[in-house]
Amino acid sequence: MSEPAEAHAVLGQLAPMDVAGRAPRLQERLDGAEVDALLLTDLTNIRYITGFTGSAARLLVTASGLTFVTDGRYGEQAAAQLRDAGVAAVIEVSNAEQKDVLVKAVESAGARRVGLEAESVTWAAQRAYDESWFPDAELVPTTGLVAGLRAVKDQGEIDRITAASRVADTALAQVRARLDDRPTEAEFGLELDTAMRRLGADDVSFETIVASGPNGALPHHRAGPRTIAAGDLVVIDFGALVDGYHADMTRTVAVGAPSSTQERMLAVVGEAQAAGVAAVRAGVDAKAVDAACREVIGAAGWLDAFLHSTGHGVGLDIHEDPRLAQTSEAVLAPGHVVTVEPGVYLPEHGGVRIEDTVVVTDEGCVTITLAPKVTTVAA
Repeated sequence: MSEPAEAHAVLGQLAPMDVAGRAPRLQERLDGAEVDALLLTDLTNIRYITGFTGSAARLLVTASGLTFVTDGRYGEQAAAQLRDAGVAAVIEVSNAEQKDVLVKAVESAGARRVGLEAESVTWAAQRAYDESWFPDAELVPTTGLVAGLRAVKDQGEIDRITAASRVADTALAQVRARLDDRPTEAEFGLELDTAMRRLGADDVSFETIVASGPNGALPHHRAGPRTIAAGDLVVIDFGALVDGYHADMTRTVAVGAPSSTQERMLAVVGEAQAAGVAAVRAGVDAKAVDAACREVIGAAGWLDAFLHSTGHGVGLDIHEDPRLAQTSEAVLAPGHVVTVEPGVYLPEHGGVRIEDTVVVTDEGCVTITLAPKVTTVAA
């Protein structure tokens, strides 16, 4: 992609997403969760199920249908987006009586057990639902009902993550040479973010990390006023957002010839990352991918310098299920989109992290972040 807004232009060429098929799959999960109704309040989960992109909504899911509630700002938008997605729902627009709408819907469905999203409902909200909204129903904390569906991407979702990755790849290629001019971390981050937006990204996926020299030993360093200098390793962790879907990648750039230790760091992390990617396959335990990376770094004597887990799912959120970590219970499946991002962090020498986003297949995986993993710019 080389022209502004090309990411938006390519959206018409991407596979459609099966938004309409998601609510029925969620409804099938209600019995297993032992609930008669599920109240969704997490806006990302509501977007996943309905296609709605506004900032205010609740969605009640029962075996017999959906009740969507929003306020007056979003009535027309909700109707249009749910219609375009092929989602059938009762849409109620109310600025003051949303409680009454949902209480009536629960009563009409005869729901005795109402599920709440345990990971997104505050204690205060739970008390309100229990004491004044649904006092005659039993409230049930639920986890993973929508997240389990979101973990496996359809082709339309994969296409959007891939499009976001192409934006990020191209943006880095456009601005990487600016490191020769010794910008500050913040200046380089701003130029990278601007390049992604010019290429059509709706936004950046998260605050871009540019960590140079000793700052590179801080995995989530915030780009600051430090001027990038000869001898630095520069860790660049960034992504683009396209049509709601995130890209995520990390590349490490050496400014001038790396020292012998830095060179070994680059080699070891590169080998660990390749081992992790090679371990990705449907049916594999997620923790086995983490173990593949740790084995290489441990053999180099730097296991204590690998300060985080190996990866995570990517989609509508930058961090989703499944997690690739030592404690993960997940098993990889076709359609999972995950990162593989081992790193080594040594305060005296800097940091190295290499991250790809990959799509899990029965045969292995497809890498969708294509920028060169390690590059050098002139000193």
